[in-house]
Amino acid sequence: MKIKKIVPFRPIAAALVILAFLAPAAAARDKVKLPAFYQKWLDEDVAYIISSLEREVFLKLQSDRERNSFIEAFWKRRDPAPLTPENEFKIEHDRRIAYANKYYGRTAPKPGWKTDRGRMYIILGEPNDVQRFYGKMGVYDLEIWFYQQKSESAAAWGLPPGFNLMFFQEGSASDFKLYSPTTDGPMALMTDYRGDPTDYADAYQALRDIDNTIATASVSLIPGEGLSMVGRPQLTSDLLLNKIETIAAERIDDQYAAKFLEFKDVVDVEYSANFLDSDGSAAVISDPSGPAFVHYMIEPGRLSVEPVGEEFITRLLVNGTVSTTEGKPIYQFEKTATIRFDKTRLGELGRVPFAFQDLFPLLPGSFKLSVLLKNESSKEFCSFERSIVVPGSDAGAGMTAPLLGFRSAPADPARATLKPFQFGSIQVYVQASRVLTKSDPLVLAFQVLGLDEASRSRARLRFEITKEGQPVKDWERDLAGYAEIPNVVESVPAADFAPAIYDVKVLLLVDGREIASTTQAFALSYQENIPRPWIHVKLMPAKGNPVYDEILGRQYEAAGRPAEARPLLEKARAENAFTADAALALARIYDQAGEYPSEAALLEPFLAEGTDSSFELWTMAAGARLKNGNFAEALDILDRAMARFGVNTVLLNLSGDAYLGQGRPAEAKAAWERSMSLNTDQPEIKAKLGALKSPGPVPV
Repeated sequence: MKIKKIVPFRPIAAALVILAFLAPAAAARDKVKLPAFYQKWLDEDVAYIISSLEREVFLKLQSDRERNSFIEAFWKRRDPAPLTPENEFKIEHDRRIAYANKYYGRTAPKPGWKTDRGRMYIILGEPNDVQRFYGKMGVYDLEIWFYQQKSESAAAWGLPPGFNLMFFQEGSASDFKLYSPTTDGPMALMTDYRGDPTDYADAYQALRDIDNTIATASVSLIPGEGLSMVGRPQLTSDLLLNKIETIAAERIDDQYAAKFLEFKDVVDVEYSANFLDSDGSAAVISDPSGPAFVHYMIEPGRLSVEPVGEEFITRLLVNGTVSTTEGKPIYQFEKTATIRFDKTRLGELGRVPFAFQDLFPLLPGSFKLSVLLKNESSKEFCSFERSIVVPGSDAGAGMTAPLLGFRSAPADPARATLKPFQFGSIQVYVQASRVLTKSDPLVLAFQVLGLDEASRSRARLRFEITKEGQPVKDWERDLAGYAEIPNVVESVPAADFAPAIYDVKVLLLVDGREIASTTQAFALSYQENIPRPWIHVKLMPAKGNPVYDEILGRQYEAAGRPAEARPLLEKARAENAFTADAALALARIYDQAGEYPSEAALLEPFLAEGTDSSFELWTMAAGARLKNGNFAEALDILDRAMARFGVNTVLLNLSGDAYLGQGRPAEAKAAWERSMSLNTDQPEIKAKLGALKSPGPVPV
């Protein structure tokens, strides 16, 4: 777990050796019209350091508030020392732009930041050395800049340890141009070269007669490299220039921008600039005697805490959404956790990652799970998404994907509650990275489903471990040898393998014939020890608890399956495991069936003083009474709803219907006219008002 005050060091010199692969000219292709301030920020202030994804996201933002939050996030992402008051990266970047404008625009009809020298200075910073060749006979005025990187920094950025950049000026009134050995060649540097314009070797010799230093740099920007065997400059110099032009897209982890766009309407502005990298894992574990459960974990890149007295506290809020493959939400949940540490514990946890684990029941089908974790103490957030499949009872014989763990142990037999990542009586310890050391076991946990008793007795499991497609180890086990089918937990020492990346394939065989197979990857590290996560676990009630009927009932109702939802929700209600969300789900089922008295009675307790019921629940309660002809009761609920939520078109329109049902057209007309004053685009209400003026019934 990384504590907020522990921040990895990122040297400014290395952090600033970046450039977005879109030049300022890309702004001309952006069709979105931005206010002048933001257009300047995009086209000038960050033209060379913004990635294509960041640019794309910025252009999709709809308000200045969103743009300001994005700009804050943009600079935070590049801050080498987030806990200092200043952003050292931004300070240095602004200094470079100012320097370029002051010194490199003098010989060009454009600001210095737009020139080749200005662009390279902004990207790379101050050269280690500059050689200027002004007024030298036979060559145009030119400069050779030399950059020397530390070997580890150069390797990290994909640049050679040392390299040159050359700029030359064709004519006294022109700007200095960035030189390319292959595109320009030595002949472009000489004022009076009369040889073959395609003969690089001849031009090199001619330039060497003028100045050896210039000639050497003209055939390669990388010291020590000369002409190729065919007498032409090698391509490595142009590859170097291209690398500089694309390095921002390669080095900046710009996925925060996609998360900013995805969650800008979900998280508060104070969170939006503080996206954390994270990893996660999810597994579906079915229960033969009950529903399947989704077990998930999310590992934020760091866990920030705040001091409170003698303690340190972090407050986490976890929001989850399960959606169909078409994007329709069928279940949403919220979990909270307040975690407290003393100084000793905090020091121990500062050396290991942190993981949040939870589980919930889910109906059969194919879904997308999205989890959003917010640290309310530090206003940071992270997320992860997974596609999950919950097999149904008619899915046939098969197996779930193996969950890879680094340890397993017997679960506490005295604990009745459900704990994430427990397979039968075995607790499996997992980490999203799936990286092992030689001292770890490779734990494979999965389920074999859909086999009858006869097939189980003839079934075997085959395990195959391969490296780059080549077999490393394989073995088989009788399925009947596992005591808790459908749960299978298999373990093999990781010491049997050399450090590398492997694939493990599990095959289900019946009478020697393959019924199903699944594959998962894992890595074996050279390290002797890997920090394992400190885990905060959310336990769930024991099997059979009516809370699961309530959750599954809501899911079936949201999925458009009321016949399956109704008995579950009614059972939960009878056993007092009922929430306002469940009441709404069951009320919608009663409403569709025309059972308005049942709907009204169901919702009545949630209208009591002190309850925190939703606007939808209040309008449904009023609607049920309207449809049942209880107009006075409907008006009473609507009056109370207006006192709670304020006057709006929905409540006014329902009030008009209730007044009309009581035979009070004047009050109905007043309610509808007031609604129209709030929103004139209501054709149905306009029709009702028109009908009041003419004989005949008014549509309700």
